[in-house]
Amino acid sequence: MPEQPPYLRIADELRRRIAEHVWEPGDRLPSRAQIGQECGVGENVVRRAQELLISRGVLEGRAGSGTYVAEPRRRVRVVRSSVREHPSESPFRTDMRAVGKQGDWESRTDAKVLAPADIAARLGIAEGELCVRTAYEFLADGKPVQLSTSWEPYDLTAGTLVVLPEGGPHAGAGVVNRMAEIGVTVSHAVEQPEPRTATAEEASLLGIQKAALVTHIRRTYYSDLGRPVETADIVVPAALCEIVYEVPVNR
Repeated sequence: MPEQPPYLRIADELRRRIAEHVWEPGDRLPSRAQIGQECGVGENVVRRAQELLISRGVLEGRAGSGTYVAEPRRRVRVVRSSVREHPSESPFRTDMRAVGKQGDWESRTDAKVLAPADIAARLGIAEGELCVRTAYEFLADGKPVQLSTSWEPYDLTAGTLVVLPEGGPHAGAGVVNRMAEIGVTVSHAVEQPEPRTATAEEASLLGIQKAALVTHIRRTYYSDLGRPVETADIVVPAALCEIVYEVPVNR
């Protein structure tokens, strides 16, 4: 069996000390030089170990102060389901209420945005065709827990009351309900989740450490005629949320 990289060994040692209450939540860790001297490694190895544990929510770094044991916090459950669209309330608000939190979101919509190549491919349109792009920050008790950037083909909704996802009489109704208002039946969605590290912008918006672990979900809604009607990039931080998929069973 190959030898464990030094930084993983140090990460395990730091985790052990926390589990055995050598350090309690809120405690400041010794300096990297001190930990390195105790464990027989260099400061860069300790830094990598700490960055790993920060990305997993075990530690937290405070600018100009040091590294601390993170306070334990309950992760928010985010349910991914094809049957949770409701005409009067969003699935996100339903999820938040289930864990005793107030769910809300902030959004910014830009109409007539040129579709980049990857989005055009997902929507089945030509690169450079017009889209409506909406960026979302989803909040639990006022704190950001999820990001999403949604793209819809402009020609599908242009001239209708649902052209702006967060404007007009059907604002915030969700893709399925909004499309139904213009006679488009959404039959299913396809989601592709994959783990990665947060970008600097994502980390800033979510209030997490740069390079913290997130789940990036590429979601596309399809009509009953097989046309993609919306695609979105959803970013869920691993330290703040757990993702659960609800799968309906046909009988």
